[in-house]
Amino acid sequence: MSMIADFYGSKSILITGATGFMGKVLMEKLFRTSPDLKVIYILVRPKAGQTLQQRLFQILNSKLFEKVKEVCPNVHEKIRAIYADLNQSDLAISKEDMEELLSCTNIIFHCAATVRFDDPLRRAVQLNVTATKQLLFMATQMPKLEAFIHISTAFSNCNLKHIDEVIYPCTVEPKNIIDSMEWLDDAIIDEITPKLIGDRPNTYTYTKALGEMVVQQESENLNIAIIRPSIVGATWQEPFPGWVDNLNGPSGLIIATGKGFLRSIKATSVAVADLIPVDTVVNLTLAVGWYTAVHRPKSMLVYHCTSGNINPCNWGKMGLQIMATFEKIPFERAFRRPNADFTTNNFATHYWNAVSHRAPAIIYDFYLRLTGRKPRMTKLMDRLLRTVSMLEYFTNRSWEWTSYNTEMLMSELSPEDQRVFNFDVRQLNWLEYIENYVLGVKKYLLKEDMAGIPEAKQHLKRLRNIHYLFNTALFLIAWRLLIARSQTARNVWFFIVSFCYKFLSYFRASSTLKV
Repeated sequence: MSMIADFYGSKSILITGATGFMGKVLMEKLFRTSPDLKVIYILVRPKAGQTLQQRLFQILNSKLFEKVKEVCPNVHEKIRAIYADLNQSDLAISKEDMEELLSCTNIIFHCAATVRFDDPLRRAVQLNVTATKQLLFMATQMPKLEAFIHISTAFSNCNLKHIDEVIYPCTVEPKNIIDSMEWLDDAIIDEITPKLIGDRPNTYTYTKALGEMVVQQESENLNIAIIRPSIVGATWQEPFPGWVDNLNGPSGLIIATGKGFLRSIKATSVAVADLIPVDTVVNLTLAVGWYTAVHRPKSMLVYHCTSGNINPCNWGKMGLQIMATFEKIPFERAFRRPNADFTTNNFATHYWNAVSHRAPAIIYDFYLRLTGRKPRMTKLMDRLLRTVSMLEYFTNRSWEWTSYNTEMLMSELSPEDQRVFNFDVRQLNWLEYIENYVLGVKKYLLKEDMAGIPEAKQHLKRLRNIHYLFNTALFLIAWRLLIARSQTARNVWFFIVSFCYKFLSYFRASSTLKV
């Protein structure tokens, strides 16, 4: 029997960010391994005209929860959706719901955050810092609380090359930042943002670092742990390989590349792509929750959930494998064939790929205007190129994360728990994982039928032929214009033609003599 699975039985658990990618996988794992748990509270707000129950119904009726329904048929009865809005300073939880949460909660998993790199500082502070502070304040009023697990990011201190399992202080106290957001106007905040974030690349990494400071400041009053995952990707093993449901991280790049919208990314081929499967993060999270509650460490522990120092995969290798997978499993209705040279650190190549792809987008939008439809391709391309440029900081660097606490925790687990809650990425086969990832994007994100693969391959072949013809025509036109304008180019052209003619004449004469 798994000690961890047994621990979560009969527990009342609060999960923030439960409607997000990691939150869904966390819920699924809890119900599948501990079906006798008492209740999972999830903080939700209505979205896109859907009620809380409609959003919950949509989540539970996805393919992700198919196995859960076999072991926990009454799963609908064990989830309690509570209205909340993390954009509000008081989280907008009703008095009745708040009383229930405070009196019943045993474990908190705080997964909610904004992961947008370009969020304004005010919004990033509210979701990643202020909301965390509010949740911690709630936690101090929960008499039955056994553990508070905060999900941060391994890139919260990406301004450092070597990162230990400790909290690194920011130059400005979180309280001062939170207070200033209440009275500064947006223009001033935008002006001081670069000075505040310093050598970090964006507001996301900066506010996650501030959030860790807030958590540390409450660690004397609560039983807390922090988990820092790197780039979270599709599932590795559980509940099945390749499941993914959002465009964050590599998923958006895979779609953009497979559909032909993205020709290359500016990346250092040998830089480590520190990708970590979401089920690995979830397994570590549940193990940390158990260890924190049962063993109650004297000080707050930080756990790194990364792959680069243990089982590295660089961007060059990942790019090649993604391209190889597209040859076997192409996406339907691709706009342009995927580029074989996906990762490049050559500015000229990267710039040409961006420019050369923007031209067809402009032509396509012109066609849409002529047919009375709304142009959208240029706007989509601009957004995509902007997103890719924000990722360049991470695709051109490597980091070193220590993992002493994670290794210690693994040694504390029984063989059964190491199997059921596996977070040992040394066992991960990257080639197999990336192929399953691309396949998962096709099946679960794009909803494409696998029966359409032969047709997609034919479409890819046509795109490849068009690409070669287009490049040949472009070269001949450019060369013709160059010959018309340059005497040197004409001399070179005549020399090449004369050389080829003489070579062919010599070859024919030699063949005649042999006969």
